[in-house]
Amino acid sequence: MKIVVTNDDGLDAPGLAALEAACRTLGDVIAVAPDCEQSGVGHRITTTAPIPVKEESSSRYRVTGTPADCARLAISCLVPDTSLVVSGINRGGNLGADVYISGTVAAAREATLLGVPAISISHFVNRSLPLDWDRAGRMAAEVLRRLMEHPLPAAVFWNVNLPHLPADAPEPAVVECPLDFSPLHVRFRREGGAFCYAGDYHGRPRRAGSDVDQCFRGNITVTAIPLALPDGREVR
Repeated sequence: MKIVVTNDDGLDAPGLAALEAACRTLGDVIAVAPDCEQSGVGHRITTTAPIPVKEESSSRYRVTGTPADCARLAISCLVPDTSLVVSGINRGGNLGADVYISGTVAAAREATLLGVPAISISHFVNRSLPLDWDRAGRMAAEVLRRLMEHPLPAAVFWNVNLPHLPADAPEPAVVECPLDFSPLHVRFRREGGAFCYAGDYHGRPRRAGSDVDQCFRGNITVTAIPLALPDGREVR
């Protein structure tokens, strides 16, 4: 199985290295990722300018573009026999309404639009705890193994969020749950003639049983996200 990994934190991010290790338990891994951080770019794509690509090895490509660009290039040009696209492991959660903002999730969505199965994986960050990428990789490997046993129908992809746990915490449960579409804290502080974002991610609203609630409680959340048209019909 040819597995393309990408992200929005850049090719050199530790989360991508952890994801590569996790995916090697499933098949051949090829990294096609941005050359620098592209967090929060959503589903932006490049169509009016060339997209430079540097082939660092037969299994690593550095792309001067967005995560969605990376998914497109991988599937259409660089790895045309791609079996699966996995995007992550993002530093920071992509829960609820985040899925519309996230470049990590957009790469998985783009792959799904192109007919390739996809999974996005993110790691919620508790700033009071150190981030253990080795443990994150192990959690991701276990979740990937489980999800491979439950393939989704066409036009649906998995969005996964890992919790940030103390080092001595037991292994978390894996919970399938819906997205929480509660609005984020959209707050700004004024500094002269500019506005600086001042929202509180950790204090965001949460609905019982949703992905936000379950991840904040310390569980691994998995959510099936369908591609749907405005009238509710799925993309075919």
